[in-house]
Amino acid sequence: MLLLLGLMLLYSADCADLPCTAMPGLMKQLDAGNGELCGVTDNGNIFRWTNQNWVQLPGQMRHVTVGPAGLWAVTQDYNIYNMRDNNWVQVTGLLQQIDAGGDKFLVGTNFNDNVFCVNQDAIDSKATSLPWSSLDRTLRYYSCGPLGCWGVNSDNQTFYRYSVTPTNCLGSQWSQVDGSLVMVEAGTDGSVYGVDPEGNVYKREGICPKNPTGISWTQLDLCSRIKHVSYDAGYLYLVTQMGHVLKCALPESMAANLL
Repeated sequence: MLLLLGLMLLYSADCADLPCTAMPGLMKQLDAGNGELCGVTDNGNIFRWTNQNWVQLPGQMRHVTVGPAGLWAVTQDYNIYNMRDNNWVQVTGLLQQIDAGGDKFLVGTNFNDNVFCVNQDAIDSKATSLPWSSLDRTLRYYSCGPLGCWGVNSDNQTFYRYSVTPTNCLGSQWSQVDGSLVMVEAGTDGSVYGVDPEGNVYKREGICPKNPTGISWTQLDLCSRIKHVSYDAGYLYLVTQMGHVLKCALPESMAANLL
C-alpha cells in the first residue's frame, strides 16, 4: 500500500511535459478505445477499467484490444476471443496481437508475423467463423485508425497501409515511414503514437486526411521508459518497463481531432 501511495505521489504532479497520474496495478499491455480501457498482466489475467477500478474478466490472455469493433483478446495459445453479452466467444484464427481500432474491422499478426484482417460485415454478423484475409507483409505489430493502418516489423521499421476501409481491410499499398519503433498505435481520432527500442514515446505530427502519414515524429518528454502506449479521448495510457500504468492528460493542441 505504501509503495502504491509513493508511486501515485510521484506521478500525480506533472511528469515532465505531461500531467500524469499513476493508476493501480501492474500491466504488460493495455488498450484504450471507444471510452474503454482494458489491460493484461504478466501472468495473463485480464482486466477492464470500471468505476475507477480494475475489474477482472474471466480467462487467461496474452493480448487485449478494445475499439469500434468491440472487445477482443488472444490467449497464450493464440486462440481468438470476442466478448459478447459479457461472455468470451471463440472465433476462428490464431493471432499473437490483435487490434479493434479500425471502423468496425479487425486486424492482427500471428506468431510468424503474418498480417491478417477481417472486414466490417463479418464483424457485424457476429459469426464465429471469420473470413481472415492475409496481407502481403510480415509485421510484429499492426494497428488501425480512421485514416489508415500502421505497423512495425521485426527490424523496427515502420510502415503505413493506404486505402484501408471497413469494406476493404486489405488496403492498396505500403509506404515505409521514417522512425525505428517496437510498437505503434493508431487512435480512434486518427492520431498515432509509437515506442522506440529505448522506451521513448513519440507522436506523429502533421497527420490529416490529405497527408495520412504525417510529416515527422515528436518525442514526448516523460519521466519513465515505456514499453506500451495507447490513446483515447484526450488521454495517453502508458505502461512503463516496470509495468506501472500512467494516465496522462494531453494538452488540447496535442489531442485535437484530426478528422
